[in-house]
Amino acid sequence: MTLVAHLTELRNRVAKALLALLVASAVAFWWYEHGLGDFIRAPYCGLPGELRYGGSVDGGCGLLITDVFGGVFIRLKVSLLAGAVLSAPVWLYQLWAFITPGLRRNEKRYGITFVLVSTTLFALGAVLAYVSLSAGLELLLSLAGDGVVIALTAQDYIGFVLSLLVAFGVSFEVPLVAVALNAVGVLSYDVLRRSRRWIFFLTIVFAAFVTPTQDPFTMLLMAGPMIVLFELAIQIARVVDKRRARRDAAEHFHALSDDEASPLDAGPSALDTTPSRLDGDRAPTRG
Repeated sequence: MTLVAHLTELRNRVAKALLALLVASAVAFWWYEHGLGDFIRAPYCGLPGELRYGGSVDGGCGLLITDVFGGVFIRLKVSLLAGAVLSAPVWLYQLWAFITPGLRRNEKRYGITFVLVSTTLFALGAVLAYVSLSAGLELLLSLAGDGVVIALTAQDYIGFVLSLLVAFGVSFEVPLVAVALNAVGVLSYDVLRRSRRWIFFLTIVFAAFVTPTQDPFTMLLMAGPMIVLFELAIQIARVVDKRRARRDAAEHFHALSDDEASPLDAGPSALDTTPSRLDGDRAPTRG
């Protein structure tokens, strides 16, 4: 394909992805008043009454809006994020359809596996963040002590929830990068094994900076699964390197430089002069 053809295809793929995002965001905008908003507010509404605005009076869990356009911006933010999640199969397919003609068969297989695993890890991270959200909120809000009226604004609370879900989802993707680098031969198992302590330490530091709350509970909740995933990535790298070493040993070409010819036997093979059974059964031809 020419450069113009590539750009045309890219434009068409992006247009289809944006259209899917727009339609999914419109659905999420409607869904906000039919369950999505309650789903986001559920961790806050599950807190004890004294930690919620108006909770100790009528059992409500109100969130404050301090400006005229606050509700519109909140709903649009939630709708766009939910629309990106709902339309993920479409825009991921458009991305895959654009890059797949230039990939080899094994690269396509690795690409499909990478997309499936990364999607699963992101979902697991977001689920873990949502499940632990109530406990984290109760711990943080209870530290304010007595004599303090807690009234969260809708902007702060929903922004906090969305950032926490995205932070956990993205953090669970980081160990997968190590597996991908090992699969393409950039990062070896020996390097990962020797750097295990530094990896675990930097994981804790990463969790401390990425978590929106900066509290030890959320930091350890993120760092613990990441350390387990990194250990799993190290063991996967060990298996991959063993298989690569066996394959290279069978080919006998792994020790050669790029500009050195492979030691192939270019000599002719010996001819087989033993007559076959077909030659004996062949009838003589008369001239």
